[in-house]
Amino acid sequence: MTHKNTISSNIMIMGYIKSGNLSTARDLFDSMIERTAVTWTMMIGGYAKNDQFREALGLFANMCRHGIAPDYITLATLLSGFSEFDSVNEVTQVHAHVIKLGYDSTIMVCNSLLDSYCKIRSLGLACHLFKHMPEKDSVTFNALLTGYSKEGLNREAINLFFEMQNLGFRPTDFTFAAVLCAGIQLDDIEFGQQVHGFIVKTNFVWNVFVANALLDFYSKHDHVAEVRKLFYEMPELDGISYNVLITCYAWNGKLRESIDLFRELQFIGFDRRQFPFATLLSIASNALNLEMGRQIHSQAVVTAAISEILVGNSLVDMYAKCDRFSEANRIFANLTHQSSVPWTALISAYVQKGLHEEGLKLFIEMQRAKICADSSTYASILRASASLASITLGKLIHSHIIRSGYISNVFSGSALLDMYAKCGSIKDALQMFQEMPMRNLVSWNALISAYAQNGDGDLSLRSFEQMVHSGLEPNSVSFLSILCACSHCGLVEEGLQYFNSMTKTYKLVPKREHYASMVDMLCRNGRFEEAEKLMVQMPFEPDEIMWSSILNSCRIHKNQELAKKAAEQLFNMKVLRDAAPYVSMSNIYAAAGEWDNVGKVKKAMRDRGVKKVPAYSWVEIKHKTHVFSANDKSHPQMTEITRKLDELEEQMEKEGYKPDSSCVLHNVDEEVKVESLKYHSERIAIAFALISTPKGSPILVMKNLRACTDCHAAIKVISKIVDRDITVRDSSRFHHFRDGFCSCRDYW
Repeated sequence: MTHKNTISSNIMIMGYIKSGNLSTARDLFDSMIERTAVTWTMMIGGYAKNDQFREALGLFANMCRHGIAPDYITLATLLSGFSEFDSVNEVTQVHAHVIKLGYDSTIMVCNSLLDSYCKIRSLGLACHLFKHMPEKDSVTFNALLTGYSKEGLNREAINLFFEMQNLGFRPTDFTFAAVLCAGIQLDDIEFGQQVHGFIVKTNFVWNVFVANALLDFYSKHDHVAEVRKLFYEMPELDGISYNVLITCYAWNGKLRESIDLFRELQFIGFDRRQFPFATLLSIASNALNLEMGRQIHSQAVVTAAISEILVGNSLVDMYAKCDRFSEANRIFANLTHQSSVPWTALISAYVQKGLHEEGLKLFIEMQRAKICADSSTYASILRASASLASITLGKLIHSHIIRSGYISNVFSGSALLDMYAKCGSIKDALQMFQEMPMRNLVSWNALISAYAQNGDGDLSLRSFEQMVHSGLEPNSVSFLSILCACSHCGLVEEGLQYFNSMTKTYKLVPKREHYASMVDMLCRNGRFEEAEKLMVQMPFEPDEIMWSSILNSCRIHKNQELAKKAAEQLFNMKVLRDAAPYVSMSNIYAAAGEWDNVGKVKKAMRDRGVKKVPAYSWVEIKHKTHVFSANDKSHPQMTEITRKLDELEEQMEKEGYKPDSSCVLHNVDEEVKVESLKYHSERIAIAFALISTPKGSPILVMKNLRACTDCHAAIKVISKIVDRDITVRDSSRFHHFRDGFCSCRDYW
């Protein structure tokens, strides 16, 4: 029989926990002579509810060591404390205890386990558990449905919703919220309207939680009128209801209505600190609207919301994305609660701005500060690895992801796939795809893009069809990847078919980037009239990307008249600060020997303050990156590099290689032109790699600009002479050279 003192102590512990006084509760717990399973469970629950899961898990281990047998309530309580930041190893440890204690058939415990696996984004283990559960209820389906939705497996979420209905399980408010979230991601307005009807039929429309989910669904589809109508028909409103409408107004350019509704909150009784500062700051950061961001910042200061963790994190993100790193770092330094969110925001901003080294340094600082990275952090740092083409760094991050338990996360897997593809290792990219326990649109799109970047159009097309046959519907990103593959591989007719199916079969509206890809595809093939016709018909004004595609292709196809038209359009764009169009036009004039016009273009560049980006190439040898520019003589091993270049020159001549001096766009003697070709940055990098690596080993060289046609021809010959696989990634694609041939088949 439990002693009266124990019962009294349990009641006191419960009171301390409810009031948030965990330390006093723990002191009383430690002083107790007799503790029951109820005592242990209450204390474990206190830690779990207050996000102190390590303490909860440690207490659970002590409970077992003291010979107190946990019951199903203890296990469910412990499992409720898991969050997305905990590892799969910890959940599987508790799962092992569940099996050992014989509770693996208890639905309450199994539901908690399922929810925990979904929280830590281990969908493979969650699905396995779901499949083998002897009993299921609405809570079971809700847990997996929410897990699918969070992982972007939206089609699976919707299928599970229909399965739930067919089996006769009554949906709850959580069911509707999760399935509407899946409908948002699929961009399926008709499905959402169907669910709306079901909600009305089951009388859940009066539930504020479900009504808010509907508001959010229509808001994300930019149905402002529907959101406004539903909002004013709701019998009960809360802060979230206002937040959704305020955000909807802001997203759709109705900033005044958004601010007016915010001001209305002070007369209604809602705490204005519930205003969606974080969401509006996100809108400002995505739109790079610094003025709007600063207005929201000032409102956050006025309402004291500046002290909120989420608002502080969002301010860091907004200022970083708006290129105000000093302000971002100042706010970052003053944050009282450090989590992975502000670190990731800064790292991501550095990477997006091309400041990859700064992003990597911050990631190292984050590790030293013992802040656990999440899947978003890893995705950002993998982008930096890909941009630097550092496969060594990428593999190091890969090992970090494995140790942290994120390897089963579909987004981490897709980011790793993308990294390996951009480092030229299509074999590793394919292996990542094959080892993924779950695949969604993101992972398939990454695979299609990987093949496209590496010049294998046939496999891109085949992967696209396999994705469709697997039951996934392509989205706008899928079509962008497949159109890119068709463009780079000369598959014009196939590209036209895919573009038509995008609108006719899948009812997707092409965006500006889809039209840009189509223009690029047609221009590369010399079909300039069709490209111009498409630009006239599209619902957008042609931008610098489209005119640049025409200009670049005119240089290849020697269409000087159209090149002048494209250049004129580009030069008249006030926002143009990119040197590439000026350089392209200068090169066209130089190739035609029109040196006066070359001078005029260069003068226009000087007048506008546009500077040409210098070409450089880099190669990673023994974990160190070596960077070379054209005619660079600064490397400490330049004597050996020059000797290797001279040796290759002799061998190339014997193989029939003839330098293409038209690639040297300077008004100098022929001999000087031929000599300068030899010292282009990619050739210096290849020569250095040849003298620094074992015979037969592959070589990967990266270049920031497009390789010239002479270097392309030269590297084909070099690959045959040295009997090596040589991969060069320039600004547009990968070139895989082997035995005198290139993967691009000279179509680039």
